[in-house]
Amino acid sequence: MTEPDWTRDQWVAYADRVLAGAMAWASPGHARITPPGAEGGYGHAVDGLEGFARTFLLAGFRIAGERGAGLDALIEFYLQGITAGVDPDAPDRWVRLDEHPQAKVEAASIALILDLTRPWIWDRLDAVTQQRVIDYFSPVVGDTTYPQTNWVWFRLVVQTFLRSVGGPWSADDIADDLARHDSFARADGWMSDGDERSFDHYVGWALHLYPVLWSRMQGAAELADGRTAADIVALDRYLLDAVALIGADGSPLLQGRSLIYRFAAAAPFWVGVLAEVPSLSAGLLRHAANRIVAHFDDHEVPNAAGLLTLGWHEEWRALAQSYSGPGSPYWAVKGLIGVLLPADHPVWAAPAEPLPVETGDTLRTVRAAGWIISGTRADGIVRVINHGTDHATEYSLVGDSPLYARIGYSTATSPLLDAEAWEYPLDQSVALVDAAGRASHRAALELIEVRIQDDAAGTLGISASTSAAHWLTADTTGRRHGSGLDGVVTVAGRLTVHSLVRGAWEVRLARVESLGADIAADTLRLRIGGWPVTGPAPVATAFGQEARAAVGTLSSTIRTAIGAGVPSVSIRPDATPLAGVTAVPAIDYPVTIGQWTGAVLELTGVRQGLQPDISVQLVADGQSWTTDITWPDGAHTSSRLTDHRTAAWAER
Repeated sequence: MTEPDWTRDQWVAYADRVLAGAMAWASPGHARITPPGAEGGYGHAVDGLEGFARTFLLAGFRIAGERGAGLDALIEFYLQGITAGVDPDAPDRWVRLDEHPQAKVEAASIALILDLTRPWIWDRLDAVTQQRVIDYFSPVVGDTTYPQTNWVWFRLVVQTFLRSVGGPWSADDIADDLARHDSFARADGWMSDGDERSFDHYVGWALHLYPVLWSRMQGAAELADGRTAADIVALDRYLLDAVALIGADGSPLLQGRSLIYRFAAAAPFWVGVLAEVPSLSAGLLRHAANRIVAHFDDHEVPNAAGLLTLGWHEEWRALAQSYSGPGSPYWAVKGLIGVLLPADHPVWAAPAEPLPVETGDTLRTVRAAGWIISGTRADGIVRVINHGTDHATEYSLVGDSPLYARIGYSTATSPLLDAEAWEYPLDQSVALVDAAGRASHRAALELIEVRIQDDAAGTLGISASTSAAHWLTADTTGRRHGSGLDGVVTVAGRLTVHSLVRGAWEVRLARVESLGADIAADTLRLRIGGWPVTGPAPVATAFGQEARAAVGTLSSTIRTAIGAGVPSVSIRPDATPLAGVTAVPAIDYPVTIGQWTGAVLELTGVRQGLQPDISVQLVADGQSWTTDITWPDGAHTSSRLTDHRTAAWAER
């Protein structure tokens, strides 16, 4: 039985524990907070600014939620920090915006909270310090170097605050940034974080968060000019998908960059409460946020020292971006926005409503991202089958990012993230493998279709993509911000993959359409990689036409459905942020141009006896193909495969 939701007092206690753990590592003037740990890629001074700005977010939520009452010590702590931070002679002064780009990110958090807590912080700063704050923020005006991603909101927020306190600002900058944000809009309330196919947690904890918080800033209503209603409509639609992406255990999807922000994934649900979205109740939104934060609390986050580390459940530095330092994980506090809602806010009395996966099996599409979402109530796992997201621009041939370009992600598994995984895709991939063991990449892939079939022929999710499969001689020296590696590319051929999804099962069909010049089919293998499972001692078996890996009741199985292959299980120690060893089942097939190969993949958290069979048949119909599948639950589906040469591209 699911634990009851936290009371507001429990939320406040958790927030205060996070704050106390970080504040213990403040500089004498409180302007920098630098928890212990390896220095980030941008240096010690930036680390300290991050620690201040990101914990100031949480301090601001607490102060606003109590209207300042009883929080004199917290208010005084951050008043001193701001005073020292903008003092050019203070030994712990802040890195300026014209000294390092990361200061532009952190300035937005500071400006947002100065606005939110205006009576208790800004109004209590002396005139000299107020002017120094204005001077500190002023370089944002006219600065055209902001990346054209969620960063546009950092300039928007800071200039909105500057305008409210008589500082410099630019109407053109604000109009440009709002227009750029609007250019990120895709189908069904989703947004891409820039021009690449970048669909991840930033959609919720940045691109939907900032429009709502910004609209509440002083003077923003004039600047918004009526746009906020449309922003809320987009948020409302996005949340219908987002709430289906949470596992029954509260785990967010392990996909996309910056996963060290952990329970920031709860932020869009609190923002939905703030915006009073119509489609989801306050009780469900609060419950969704609660399940996520409680998941990490259950896994001892923060740790025994009261700190948020660079990792998921535990410290795992490889999960962070190269620039991340010990203050970086504190963007997680966005998931605690709820504490700014006072005790008499209706959300605290609203009856909890369960997540979709807590009430039944779910099957839905995310058209923009090219995802099929499949959640199963029996084990509480949510899976995503991905044929449209790769953190790449259209037609660019680059390395696959394990965090974006894999075919499958879930709330119970992590993609392999060791050095080998960035160069040679294995888990949740379909790859051409050459004699040297190099596995091909698929970015930039082309989405063929993503849809739900719900008719007399049965209910299932259908998605497909095609790609110029290519080998990569990688350059591993550059900094990675989520995208795959760059390097020298050799095109192997064209590879098309279809996924037919029902519950815990996926029928994965692959066909090599063509091979590059002078590449012989008999020198290659077509490898279909299954779900990775991680734990202290995975049990692995490979025999006949099946490979399986299991940790407790969690198991990953891959079985041949069309063609004959050689099964195997690869074992990787310390290859994911989940503690333990990771096992990946896979099957290698011979390559024949134009011939279908197929496998059945299963990820389940339910202990099973005999593995259920799935019958798969492909029937040719002129130039098209129809699949007839009998599933383990007895259901039968018949579906025509969309040819990649004639696909009607989905609105994304």
